Amino acid sequence: MVGTTLGLVSGYRRGFVDAALMRIMDGLLAVPTLVLALAITSALGPGIANVMLAIGVTGIPVFARLVRGQTLATRGLEYVLAARLLGASPVRVVMRHVLPNIGSAIVVQASLSMAMAILAEAGLSFLGLGVQPPTPTWGAMVTTARGYLQRDPWLMLAPGAALCLMILALNLLGDALRDALDPHS
Repeated sequence: MVGTTLGLVSGYRRGFVDAALMRIMDGLLAVPTLVLALAITSALGPGIANVMLAIGVTGIPVFARLVRGQTLATRGLEYVLAARLLGASPVRVVMRHVLPNIGSAIVVQASLSMAMAILAEAGLSFLGLGVQPPTPTWGAMVTTARGYLQRDPWLMLAPGAALCLMILALNLLGDALRDALDPHS
């Protein structure tokens, strides 16, 4: 929601607002996702709320850049110009004409970002900065199984396979949504 809102504002307003917001997003994108999530959870401490905040913050620039690009492309189309010429407010133009037409790109990116969020949470939990026990997570299960790797290596297979299958399923869902929602296909 935050990234989409920032991208809509940046792409529609342009000028100084666009330049300032996109430089902040570029700064966040310059830091690798897992490193930024590690920094946030290290500063705030482990826990489910802090992990959700860290993963959410790392996803903002991706959505902001995507929505900004889509908004810039849609902003110049005839129906948007007609709505502006008829006196529609910028909020109405964005909500009624721009957002519904870029929604498919947002839905596809959301499905792909879910896979990245699950992987980031598993990585943080594996390192001990994620959700704390007794709440089960795939990353914590892999960490626990690591101690038994020499004697019982199959203990690591179940959480690892579940993690791989979930990420594969979400990526396939994203590809299917892209194909289904693409107006050019």
